[in-house]
Amino acid sequence: MNTKELIKTLLNEKDPFKDIIGQDKAKQAVKSALLSNRHIIIVGSPGIGKTTLAKNIAKLLGKKTPFIRIQGSPDLTVEDLLGDIDPIKALKYGPLSIEAFTKGKIFKADKGILFFDELNRCPEKVQNALLQVLEEKKATIGSYDVDFDIDLIFIGTMNPEDTSTEKLSDVLLDRFDLIYMCYPENIHIEKEIVIKKGNKIDNIDVSDKLLELMIHFVRLLREDKNLEKKPSVRASLGLYERSQSNALLNKRKNVTFDDIKDVFISVLAHRIRLKPSIKYLQSPETYIKEQFEKNIIDSEVPEEKKGDLL
Repeated sequence: MNTKELIKTLLNEKDPFKDIIGQDKAKQAVKSALLSNRHIIIVGSPGIGKTTLAKNIAKLLGKKTPFIRIQGSPDLTVEDLLGDIDPIKALKYGPLSIEAFTKGKIFKADKGILFFDELNRCPEKVQNALLQVLEEKKATIGSYDVDFDIDLIFIGTMNPEDTSTEKLSDVLLDRFDLIYMCYPENIHIEKEIVIKKGNKIDNIDVSDKLLELMIHFVRLLREDKNLEKKPSVRASLGLYERSQSNALLNKRKNVTFDDIKDVFISVLAHRIRLKPSIKYLQSPETYIKEQFEKNIIDSEVPEEKKGDLL
């Protein structure tokens, strides 16, 4: 791995992670961790750029640097990660021969980055296998020992709000530094993200006022104390893209408020989860509609528009 070039880039460039807009504290923490050769877990809610940041790190190392991705899931096995004995080769070369061993993904990440997306979704057995690899740079599969020297950067991600996951053991977490990412710091940064990352339909114009209105509503939901699950930037992107599609379908060149009104439930209702004290009284669709009427129609939209929405 060309660590000298990586260190030079981290020290000389004020913001080497140009694919991520905002997140200055997280970027600084990543630079610090990489300079000290630490493995990291990027922690945060879905849709805030964890994967983008990991890919940006790989980009700094150059196109020839391996970037091996593992998607955490309950059915992931130790053999998927480390490798296994090929029974056909075992018959030819012997069951304990090195030739019979088929390398797993962690071997393929040598001199590069092993990106483990949603690390806390993997089973306990896989977590235990990682312990040995990270500490000893050695993998053991049954009675078959494979000793290897491996030079890699391990980057994991974790959504702490996901209740359907495995708890990471303290001994595994002790091998990492945790980097925390947050939602976009302000509406201006989120607007920049939407404009840069969102799909723009040719000849369809979205005014600054309407774009800010969409983002404003999403950000209000993030502050809502009645929500357990909050909408990410993907919600803002969804409103931006779907409102353009509606304008196109209606043969208009400009997005109107009605285009937003027609899609906000479709884009937002499934991206929230109500707290128990609320969810047994209201559906997400009803709750979103009420909040839209209360926070947007009553405060942001001209008087003549209200009759269409109430």
